[in-house]
Amino acid sequence: MNWLVKNFLRGLVIIVPVAATLWVLYRAFAIVDNLLGPSILGYRAPGLGLGVILAVTILVGALASNYVGHTLVRLMDSLFARAPLVRIIYGAFKDLLEAFVGDKKRFNHPVAVAVGESATTLGFVTQDDLTFLSMSDRVAVYLPFSYSMAGILLIVPASRVTPLDNDSASIMALIVSGGVSRV
Repeated sequence: MNWLVKNFLRGLVIIVPVAATLWVLYRAFAIVDNLLGPSILGYRAPGLGLGVILAVTILVGALASNYVGHTLVRLMDSLFARAPLVRIIYGAFKDLLEAFVGDKKRFNHPVAVAVGESATTLGFVTQDDLTFLSMSDRVAVYLPFSYSMAGILLIVPASRVTPLDNDSASIMALIVSGGVSRV
């Protein structure tokens, strides 16, 4: 009986993350496929959603890299920045994506932060100059939560932060996995 339970739990650890990831991806593409409706001469074209998502994303990226596209993106940014509820949602998503893959990467300075006498946590310095908050001796450190896309922002004295000489992706994997991944 112990063997059955142990192997069942081990199987869950392997199957659930894979199944959840595949399900989320499937649902995203299915939603786009359903939005397209009957697409080619009245017949469904399964997988067209994936092609459309990839093509539109590449096209938007290419258009945004020239002067006209860049101007349109700035216009859209300023429009969304003025709408009361939209600016909060749009700004948060845009900043988060830019922090990981944009020109303004923010999660590329992994650090260890001393919290208390003998505890340390890992995070990323996102602002090292807080004079605009009248806190010139402090830095902003983002601490991602394990098994989540959430986190917390700490404002700590710069003296409590130790830069890490590790790859940011490895540190992020270590944090998000709850310390299970190896750096």
